[in-house]
Amino acid sequence: MSGNDKMELFRTRPDYIIYIPDGRGIEGLPNSANEHFLVFRRGDGTLAAIWTQSGFEGEYNQHIVFSGSDHRGRVWTPPRIIAGRHPDPETGRGMCSWGFPLVSRSGRIYVLYSRHMGVNDIFTHTTGILHGIFSDDGGETWSRETAVPLPRTIWDHPDPAVPTNCITWQKPLRFGDGRYLAGVTRWVSPSRYPAPAAEGWFNSDSVVDFLRFENIDDDPECAQLNVTLLTPDERSLQYPISGQPERSLIQEPSLIELPDGRLMAVMRSVCGHPLYALSSDCGEHWSRPEILTYGDGLPAMEHPLSPCPCYRLNETEYLFFFHNHGAGFGPWQNHDGRARRPVYLALGRFAPTGRQPLTFSAPISFMDNDNIELNHRSDLALYSSFEEVDGRPVLFYPDRKHFLLGRIIRPELLEGAVFP
Repeated sequence: MSGNDKMELFRTRPDYIIYIPDGRGIEGLPNSANEHFLVFRRGDGTLAAIWTQSGFEGEYNQHIVFSGSDHRGRVWTPPRIIAGRHPDPETGRGMCSWGFPLVSRSGRIYVLYSRHMGVNDIFTHTTGILHGIFSDDGGETWSRETAVPLPRTIWDHPDPAVPTNCITWQKPLRFGDGRYLAGVTRWVSPSRYPAPAAEGWFNSDSVVDFLRFENIDDDPECAQLNVTLLTPDERSLQYPISGQPERSLIQEPSLIELPDGRLMAVMRSVCGHPLYALSSDCGEHWSRPEILTYGDGLPAMEHPLSPCPCYRLNETEYLFFFHNHGAGFGPWQNHDGRARRPVYLALGRFAPTGRQPLTFSAPISFMDNDNIELNHRSDLALYSSFEEVDGRPVLFYPDRKHFLLGRIIRPELLEGAVFP
């Protein structure tokens, strides 16, 4: 790592340093780009992490890596590739992306991810078939890779030989009776619903689906995972693009459980605001997505097409991370990736009688990287995860999709939260 990189490492003032790319790569594959960073607890309570690594986002060499730590997360093992070792540079076949973990009651770790099959529909790194592996020894060894059956929908290519276009962005939510629920971004196949001439990456149609994993605690083989698509076809969550009501763009659901047992999904869109939807029956049915506001009768929160995770802090309070500006930011317009900063947080409190079940504080400045480019990126897009470590809430995040870091959300920061 160069001297300049060392200076950049601390720009967002991290409390945890999980991974610093050295530029030498791993097993012959590059390690400069690191994103979709999911830190989780293993069955014994120790920390582990998986993420998508590559030379740069979307390149054929994307692969999934795994790293482990102890209960405190201060020292991490060197990452090892667990999927995507041998991608084809010509077709992308074999590249593996967007892995997410599920841990069974026995401690078996499942990692599911999208495997590119050499057939493209929208983007190489989103077109693929869900595959999975598992480990019974905390991530030391892994099973052979197998496909995980997943229902197709009206949003997919009519030719079943063309894989779907799906990303599961956050860790699935273990809720209620112990089953897992995952929110999925499903990009709409242009063969079915052709969009106007592309105006950029933010112009592609999408819907949100929910998958429920029914039998994780039975420790089945990956091919025998029982996955229920709760939002088939027209039941997918949709949100119209301004001026084009026949189209939909809604992505990257973040799931939380409310004190009254309802589920809430917070999502991004191109309307300049985050969206939310509610379910009162464990994800079987969802309300129509609406713009997220600071509370009933209060202004809408502002946010571009960038991840906006919401995490449960305690029984009645939540943390919402967002950029606090809409589609344009300074000289960057139309959801330009360079506008994915700075990061603010709002403290959310359960409002049991409210139409919107959370009321949020005024924005609290959390971190920024001052728009300094690193590995051709300057964004703070929160492809992040959240865990309590040493009794303190920690946001684990990629800085410019390069460094993997963590920051404590200290109580003094939240003590200053101002509510309407």
